[in-house]
Amino acid sequence: MSQGNAREVISNAPEIDAFRTTAAAIRAELAKAIVGQDEVVRHVLIGLVSNGHTLLEGVPGLGKTLLIRSLGQALDLSFSRVQFTPDLMPADITGTEIMEERDDGRRGFRFQRGPVFANLVLADEINRATPKTQSALLEAMQERTVTVANTTYPLPAPFFVLATQNPIEQEGTYPLPEAQLDRFLFKINVPFPSAEELGEILARTTGAAEPVLSPVADGAALIAMQHVARQIPVPGAVADYVSRLIVATHPGRSAGRLVNETIRYGASPRGGQAIMLGAKALALFDGRYNVSFDDVAAVAPAALRHRLLLNFEGQAQGISPDDVVSDLLAGVPREAGGRS
Repeated sequence: MSQGNAREVISNAPEIDAFRTTAAAIRAELAKAIVGQDEVVRHVLIGLVSNGHTLLEGVPGLGKTLLIRSLGQALDLSFSRVQFTPDLMPADITGTEIMEERDDGRRGFRFQRGPVFANLVLADEINRATPKTQSALLEAMQERTVTVANTTYPLPAPFFVLATQNPIEQEGTYPLPEAQLDRFLFKINVPFPSAEELGEILARTTGAAEPVLSPVADGAALIAMQHVARQIPVPGAVADYVSRLIVATHPGRSAGRLVNETIRYGASPRGGQAIMLGAKALALFDGRYNVSFDDVAAVAPAALRHRLLLNFEGQAQGISPDDVVSDLLAGVPREAGGRS
C-alpha cells in the first residue's frame, strides 16, 4: 500500500489529531519527572498504545518505578502498586472472598477485589514473588479477567501491567516462567544515564522543588489512540519480513549461526504480534501512515529479547538475547529471496 493510499485510509479518522496531541502531552508531563531515557519512555508509550504489558529491567536506582508512577500521574486512570515479596500470596493480588454479616442477619461471602482491579498496575520487583504468586497474573494479563471461586470478574479497560525487575540480584528472586514472560508485549532494558543526565538528576532530586504532574489523558483517550494505531497499514513485504524473522528465531529453521548454536527455543507467535503492533504505533508516533522495515527493526529487540531462551552453550559463551536479535536483523533479508 502506497503512502498516499495509506493516508486516505485513516486521514478521515477524527482521532488522528487527538492522538498526536495526547502523545505529546504525555511525553511533556513525563519529562517533568524523568531525565533522559527517551527510548525507554517511547517504548513504554508504544506498549500502552499497543494495548500490551511491559516489563522494565535495570539495576536499582535508575527510575523504573518513578517512570511508572509518573505515568500513573500523567494519565487519569486508576492506579495501584504491588510490591512483590517472597511472602506475597495470590489473593493479595487478585482479591479473595470474605465472609460478612448482612443487614438481615445472615452471613454470606463477598468478593473483596485486590489491587489488580485497576487500569494501571505497577508490579514492582515482580521476580521477588514465588512462582505461585506470579501465576496469579497469568489470567489477568492474557484474558483481562480474574476467576475466584468459579466466578469470573472482568478487569477495567484499559488494563496494563507494568512490571520491574532487577537483572543482577539473585538472592530471594524467582525467574519469571516463560509463559508469563510471553505475556509481556515488550521487555525494556533501562540503561545507566550519561554524565550529563546524571547531573540533571542530582540537581532535580536534591533541590527544594518537586515536580508536579497533571493528568493529560483518560482511559477513553487511550482506547481511541489504540484504535487509531491498529488502523495503520502494514505493506505485504514488511508483514512477510516479520513472519520470516519470527521463524528464524527457532533453531533448525534458521540460517543464522548464532540461533542454531545458542538458542534452545525461539519466539512464539506473540512475538510477531508484538512487533506488528509496536511498529504500527511507532510509525504513528513518528507521523507516518504506514509501517516500514526500520520500524520493525526498532521494536524487534524489545519484542523478542524475553522470548528467546538460551541453551547451555549460549549461556557459557556469555551470549545475550540482544546479540541474537542483532544477528537476526543483520542476517534475515528484508525482501524475500534477497539480501539483508
